[in-house]
Amino acid sequence: MNQTRILFVCHGNICRSSMAQCVMQDFVNRAGRIEEFVIDSAATTNEEIGEPMYPPARRKLAAEGVPIVPHRARRIRADEADSWDLIVCMDEENLWHLRRILGAQGMSKVQKLLAYVGEDGDVADPWYTGNFDATYRDVVRGCRALLELCAE
Repeated sequence: MNQTRILFVCHGNICRSSMAQCVMQDFVNRAGRIEEFVIDSAATTNEEIGEPMYPPARRKLAAEGVPIVPHRARRIRADEADSWDLIVCMDEENLWHLRRILGAQGMSKVQKLLAYVGEDGDVADPWYTGNFDATYRDVVRGCRALLELCAE
């Protein structure tokens, strides 16, 4: 069976990308499509390496009934671009860092999450705003559209 391998990426891998990983995994599980996907997340920087998901992000997911996957922040490596079918980032800054890390060839797999709902915007960054509700809404919309795309 062919699996779709998705890597969610953000700045530190403790808020947005880890939330997207959990939400997408929950969607896949609920759809009975567990065997069809490999889902992970990573950072573009070294700032939070080894840290667990940020507690307010965990609380938001728990409040929404989304199971938390085991997680420790890690940084994406240049040599892993070939390991993923889709590398899904959260904002323009992530795109800039990914270009530097992956090079032009690796960028062919990169897309911002909200592009899957036809938007060019960024997923709200709760690190600065504290608004985990807005982040969650963005993540859910993007992941739902991404799962629908993978069904085609």
